[in-house]
Amino acid sequence: MRKIKYKKGKKLQPYNLEYTGIHKTKDSEMQLFVYDDLYLSEYEDFKVANLDKYIDGQKTNWINIHGLNNVEWLKSISAYFKIDNFMLADIMNTVRRTKLEESHEFLFFNIKSILPTENSDNINVEQISFLLKEGVLISFQEKRSDFFTHIRERIRTHSGLVREKKSDYLLYVLLDAIMENFYITLENEEDKLEELINLSKQSPDPVILERIEKHRDNFNFLKRSIIPLRDSLYDIKSIKDDNVFNAMESDTFSFFARLHQKSLELLEQIESDMGSLESASNFFFSAQTHKMNEIMKTLTI
Repeated sequence: MRKIKYKKGKKLQPYNLEYTGIHKTKDSEMQLFVYDDLYLSEYEDFKVANLDKYIDGQKTNWINIHGLNNVEWLKSISAYFKIDNFMLADIMNTVRRTKLEESHEFLFFNIKSILPTENSDNINVEQISFLLKEGVLISFQEKRSDFFTHIRERIRTHSGLVREKKSDYLLYVLLDAIMENFYITLENEEDKLEELINLSKQSPDPVILERIEKHRDNFNFLKRSIIPLRDSLYDIKSIKDDNVFNAMESDTFSFFARLHQKSLELLEQIESDMGSLESASNFFFSAQTHKMNEIMKTLTI
């Protein structure tokens, strides 16, 4: 039975702001990191009106938002940063395809993010959206999760380059963390695939066929999630030449090129795994046919 599926989105008017996801949070929350190479401040659970007091235009400002069902609260954030209603609608509409969009003020990027599960055949999915402007990165998550815990620790402990770089590099680091979860999820699926291949050779149980079909759905879902991500990462290189959005430093584009290469590697591995899955399915049916032939021979004697 298919267990990964998108909830059919409502047909909303462009300016009709409504959260279409399933993660209803009681309270939306906002966290702010303000930092540079020598300075770090961290703020939690503050009001939108306090942004003026906390944001520092000379430093990197990362605003991470949890919870998208508080429409009025999100509209107040949108008003503060002058976010277009079309962009805010895309942030709240979680059934949209991964996309990259640029304007003079913002670079908008949304992505389907995977949270690995080792003890289940299901894949947990959350949409995360990013708005990048000069000196500021805003990330929008449907719910509080562990996607970026290690990034926060790197900022706090001054590990790696993140404190030395600007908000565009922070976007790269966060996207890289999301892609790492694709790798982990794919590895988990491959471990389960190897188990299924061994089981199919030992016993042609119909339950095995159900699991094979389930994992076929999982691989197809991962593929559908990565293809638009690959396309968006490829499109980032055009930003360097079109002179529309100018808040990305020239040396950052090479980091996004690495992410694009990772997306290609993921797709190649998924194609290989789906070939192995097809072989397991064919072996299952061959074993079933052989077993049926043996039964028929016995009955005709």
